[in-house]
Amino acid sequence: MSARCPVAALDPAGADVHAEAHALRAHGSAVLVSLPGEVPAWVITEHAQLRSLLADARVSKDPRQHWPAWRRGEIPADWPLISWVGVDNMFTAYGADHARLRGLVSRAFTPRRVEALRPRITEITAALLDPLTGESEVDLRAAFTHPLPIAVITELFGVPAQLRDRLRGIVDEVFRTSATPEETAATAQEMAAFLAELVERKRQRPGDDLTSALLAARDEQQNRLGDRELADTLILLIGAGHETTVNLLGQAVVALTTHPEQRELLRTGAADWTGAVEETLRWQPALANVPLRFAVEDIELADGTVIARGDAILASYAAANRDPRHYPAADAFDLRRGARDHLAFGHGPHFCLGAALARLEAHIALPALFERFPGLRLAVDPAELEPTESFISNGHRWLPVL
Repeated sequence: MSARCPVAALDPAGADVHAEAHALRAHGSAVLVSLPGEVPAWVITEHAQLRSLLADARVSKDPRQHWPAWRRGEIPADWPLISWVGVDNMFTAYGADHARLRGLVSRAFTPRRVEALRPRITEITAALLDPLTGESEVDLRAAFTHPLPIAVITELFGVPAQLRDRLRGIVDEVFRTSATPEETAATAQEMAAFLAELVERKRQRPGDDLTSALLAARDEQQNRLGDRELADTLILLIGAGHETTVNLLGQAVVALTTHPEQRELLRTGAADWTGAVEETLRWQPALANVPLRFAVEDIELADGTVIARGDAILASYAAANRDPRHYPAADAFDLRRGARDHLAFGHGPHFCLGAALARLEAHIALPALFERFPGLRLAVDPAELEPTESFISNGHRWLPVL
């Protein structure tokens, strides 16, 4: 890859992922960029091309097998994206290993088990909304869109209440792609300590939760789930399991409060909440860019671009979901678009296991919020909302509303 020069360096803070995606799209459907640490990777900006690659067996997520730079030791342990690439779980697995690891946790996210969570999600939603009645201004992220998903996922995995604030801080740092090497190393240490404490608690007092179930699977089926795989699987499911839903809820609030004509469609029944959730996922996917994938062999794209064997690939859901070749008026927020083919949850073997749970939470929380507070509106100009410091997580640091 040294013979090819990246056309741009991605903004580590992700200050404007859509403007960045628009600029990259002008260079083609696959654009070589520089990630933090001057690591080169192909950004895929075209919807059809990304959808194809996500399901292509010639594309791996395992750096140990298919990323020469990783195998040569060129990626330092304090690289800001190390928590996304250096883990040992189904997120970075390929082939039979991926099938084994995904099979261990997929039982927890069957349609029946997800639907069984509906009463509890409804209860948590009401408990969070009740104290807001009578308040004139509130940070809705702190009061509602963050505590709801974290309550659901931590209950699902049996995380004790006294550990939840600590978990929140760790996950926020994992998604902060502008972190310094020192901050990255400190986060890794804190994450390891947190997971060790959680696992030890569940060893001593197993319960009816997914952490206990994974421990049982590891203990009862030798060589099915190693210690590192167990820890990395837990942080993947707990961390990604709530961060994506936090962003989905927050982006829906922003979209609906800044598009009154679309909100009116919901009020009159001309559009429904399914359309609102899916259009939010397309227009502002919870994850803007997802690292990393690797070419198992040379891959020639439709436009003649060749992604060489061993090249890294960054899936840009933000770019693909606003691809004007696929979606007419792609930058417009339109509840009647009916775009269920968006890529907010990925596609292919690594399609997000928690997609059904995220959708269920949104379908319960958003109608409840807007029905309880029909006059809900932003307390600041939308331009004043600060995005999270990440080109992966597509959310806001706070969400002040009236």
